[in-house]
Amino acid sequence: MDTDAAQTLMVSDFIAVTIGIIVFFLGAFLTRNLALLQNYNIPEPVSGGLAAALITWALYSWLDLEITFDLSTRDRLLVIFFTTIGLNARLRDLVAGGRMLAILLAITVAFIVFQNLIGLLGTRLFGLPEQVSVLLGSASLIGGHGTAIAWGPTIETMTGFGSADEIGIAAATLGLVCAALMGGPIAKYLIDRHRLESAPSEGPIVGVPFKKEGAEETKVNHISIMRSLLTINIAIILGYAANEAILASGLKLPLFVSCLLVAIVMSNTIPVIFPGLPWPSRTRAMAIISDYCLSIFLAMSLMSMQLWTLQGLGGPLLGVLAFQVVGTALFIVFLFFRLMGKDYTAAVLSAGFAGFTLGATPTAIANMSSVTKRYGPAPLAFIVLPMVSAFFVDLANALIIRLFVGS
Repeated sequence: MDTDAAQTLMVSDFIAVTIGIIVFFLGAFLTRNLALLQNYNIPEPVSGGLAAALITWALYSWLDLEITFDLSTRDRLLVIFFTTIGLNARLRDLVAGGRMLAILLAITVAFIVFQNLIGLLGTRLFGLPEQVSVLLGSASLIGGHGTAIAWGPTIETMTGFGSADEIGIAAATLGLVCAALMGGPIAKYLIDRHRLESAPSEGPIVGVPFKKEGAEETKVNHISIMRSLLTINIAIILGYAANEAILASGLKLPLFVSCLLVAIVMSNTIPVIFPGLPWPSRTRAMAIISDYCLSIFLAMSLMSMQLWTLQGLGGPLLGVLAFQVVGTALFIVFLFFRLMGKDYTAAVLSAGFAGFTLGATPTAIANMSSVTKRYGPAPLAFIVLPMVSAFFVDLANALIIRLFVGS
């Protein structure tokens, strides 16, 4: 770590990862000892990450000390995590989930419009330029920090509204917090109200699997862990090469999407070509690696939030975000859940939908993982949702944002 005269403390990458692990255990402690967190399926990295963010806010407020983190390893963990999702994908699940994927995509596109309409209503209520609606809507919420940062200067130039950048980043930050806190409670409500149960599954997708009484537990040893790591590394190498080829063709995809797609191809070809080859798909070893990457990624993402940047942006921002949270909850409970089939998988997807429409795809997966660890597996949810939230939604969001800002 090193400090400068401006009371800024930069935490190096290795130390940041170490703190991320500590933050996860802090969240596990809080969840284990606070019934509210446990009953409403709040993921451990969420409770720990928010607690850490509040601590850094207190240090900033009381000691004038701004803490920032090098998040290089966090971004690599995201690539590894999505690679494990691809390696767990089965073609028959993708075929079976084709209709579900199409419905989810259609609902998501409709929701992007709905989210921006709420943002537009907010701009009219609080006297803001209409183009700012997307910064209070899908640019910051479904799009996240990256999209908010990209559109902030454009909207500032179009409207002359000097706080566009700050509002976009603040909305994305608050949205992430809300996304992490509301997915679990929504799923609990739906599961309990409709008395839903999971169906039997071949194996876990993320995290230690739900284990029913009397079920046999698959062993995890150094061989299974190393086999999974080798498979993941090969998939990432091939995904990186595919990503370079895609970039050379003039298209642009995030690296984790390329790795996800390559991993899907690998998992649906290599075991067929080499039937005797041990393949780590849906094993406990793969699930543990996946859970580790997701947990530390999310813990680091939340603990690095600079909550003090939200000061002074209260009024309109909090008002519109309250509308967005209420609108999202009503949309999920009364429309999304019904359209997705009103079954256990739909309830798990509801937690995920809250996660990525207000926050980000990793938040969605963490929400679903927390629910399935308690209630049972829903493997199709973990395949279908990332295909929409990490692949199709950015294109649809970009087109709808342009429609709303008139560019």
